[in-house]
Amino acid sequence: MSKHKSDVKDPYELIIDAIDSGAYQPGDRLVEAELADRFGVSRTPIREALQRLETQSFLHRDGRSLMVATLDHNQVGELYTVRAELEGLAAYLAARHAAPEEIRVLYDMVESDREFVDDPQKLSRANRRFHNQLHLASHNNFLIGQLQQVHRTMALLADTSLAADGRGEQALNEHLEIVRAVEAKDGEAARQALKQHLSFAFETRLKLDAGEWQTV
Repeated sequence: MSKHKSDVKDPYELIIDAIDSGAYQPGDRLVEAELADRFGVSRTPIREALQRLETQSFLHRDGRSLMVATLDHNQVGELYTVRAELEGLAAYLAARHAAPEEIRVLYDMVESDREFVDDPQKLSRANRRFHNQLHLASHNNFLIGQLQQVHRTMALLADTSLAADGRGEQALNEHLEIVRAVEAKDGEAARQALKQHLSFAFETRLKLDAGEWQTV
């Protein structure tokens, strides 16, 4: 019985995962009763989870309704700034600590992800797997925990910058440069390659928001 209890996922995690997967988009209204039915749990833990998510700014209140938060222009910039610094550190540490097997996995990911270059949504999921694998290669659990929180917040961005025409192929080439620097054990090169990668992603997102870039 205890095993079954341990297998039951916390409602907070269930809602976060639903936002993370795109089941709930920025601006969507979350209804306590509907969430309880969806996840098969009582309304009390759902209510507690929603309160926690509101405190963490994943949700915002519109009158009596709770909505999935939408990041404004300044918040997007702040998010990319924090992400670049933390992921740059992860790349630096990966160059120092990644095992040969981890590096081979990163190379394999870059090559296998090329099959998704014309499918932005699949490529976006593959992109997250690559970045997560790079975080793990840093071998720093505190940093990994912080990056998990940052990447969850990225789910509040409704669209992926990988939808811009040509951005998918460019991003994969940038991933390749990061892995090469990690393999060479050049921490500063890995850090700079990662930060440049995110700078391009942020610039692309700004152009998409401004309607200056064609999407695939």
